Amino acid sequence: MTNRIDDHVFAAPPVLTTRAPPRVKLTAAERAERERQRTAAEARWLEIEAKGGVDGWVRAKLIEAGHHPDVAGPASEDEKKTFKEKKTAERAERKALRALANEARRFGTVGFLGNTVHWDDLKGPDDFDLKDRAARAERNGLPPWETATELAAAMDLSLSELRWLTFHREVSTSTHYHSWKVPKRSGGERTITAPLPKLKALQRWALEHYFEKLPVHAAAHGFLPARSVLTNALAHVGADVVVKLDVKDFFPTVSWKRVKGLLRKAGATEQVATLLALLCTEAPRQLIEFREQTLHVATGPRVLPQGAPTSPAITNALCLRLDQRLSALARALGCTYTRYADDLTFSFKKTPERKRLALGILVETTKDILKSEGFALHAKKTQVLRRGAAQRVTGLTVNEAGPQVAKARVARDVVRRLRAAIHNRAKGKPYREGESHAHLQGLAAWVFMSDPKRGAQLLEQVAKLPQ
Repeated sequence: MTNRIDDHVFAAPPVLTTRAPPRVKLTAAERAERERQRTAAEARWLEIEAKGGVDGWVRAKLIEAGHHPDVAGPASEDEKKTFKEKKTAERAERKALRALANEARRFGTVGFLGNTVHWDDLKGPDDFDLKDRAARAERNGLPPWETATELAAAMDLSLSELRWLTFHREVSTSTHYHSWKVPKRSGGERTITAPLPKLKALQRWALEHYFEKLPVHAAAHGFLPARSVLTNALAHVGADVVVKLDVKDFFPTVSWKRVKGLLRKAGATEQVATLLALLCTEAPRQLIEFREQTLHVATGPRVLPQGAPTSPAITNALCLRLDQRLSALARALGCTYTRYADDLTFSFKKTPERKRLALGILVETTKDILKSEGFALHAKKTQVLRRGAAQRVTGLTVNEAGPQVAKARVARDVVRRLRAAIHNRAKGKPYREGESHAHLQGLAAWVFMSDPKRGAQLLEQVAKLPQ
């Protein structure tokens, strides 16, 4: 009798964890050796490109080594043995050269960046390039770089570093981001995914050279020069009705392919658009402990991280057509429209000709426009604020007030709490829970932004408090 042999082994079940794996640091000698290998491989790939590809380079190297790859077989029987030995040596040399070419391709090209992300570095413009691509890029002020090699050089990176920063893995032992959760005012938690210093510096580089150059609609007020929550609120001062709408999952809705399409439409090449889109996006990930190893497992596609410096500018440019359509809707309905990130605000002022406001049409049409533009309306956050109640737009009150009051201002209850906190601290009382000197400074600066006279007084009072 023999024992039964199982034909499979059960794997250990994965365990969710919050512990990130320790980072392994290379020694100076190991870094120097890697740099030497990289430099040699990149130089070799330049030779390969100059020869028109791997086949041409291998053939040229075989001829240099004294082989004759184009020679036909010998006519006489006496020469066959020698010829066979030479061809055996030539095949071995060819195999070694192709291995060197593959190594050079790995260091000298990007090509493959994960599942479904690849291209041919030796190929010219692809089938989806705009006919006037270069002219479009110049009109948008984009740099002239067309290849991965040129982009890496402009970023002061090697191709292998650029590949390492943009390669997409569904399961990885490390990540270029760190994440944490912050509470939402409406309840629940929001995940902040911020890039590590090296990636953040490159994202800021991409922001300066590409994303800040893309056209943005005048209705956008978030994360733009000379625009702020104040300019957004001032557009709705004295309205009879203010309608506030919210876009659901704004950043997570924008996938890397949408970012790539945005850049290609602006005039960037396939390679540059793909690399920049991957550089500025990341998949939501979950830490899992499996077989004594901590893994970062993707739970969805790559999207804009809430915490990357590029995300706001990308959404502003991506929402150009959305803002155009919603502005046209606002004009047709006789109202004013602005957008601050994912907050959409419409305001109506009644006139003798327009006493009935088409609020239902506004909300339903906005919902349809958002859907057609790849977004969704957060129905639970829809607010209709009438003149008799407090109308707050991006945190500032916009109800019509007297001539001595700022048009858009911090709510009175916030100012009262700030004054009470300053008074209590001046009397020697300790800060309450959630209060600090920096917190009071921030609130006073918040008041100063919309009401400089009152804000300056509060800032002066806070400065005199004991810290």
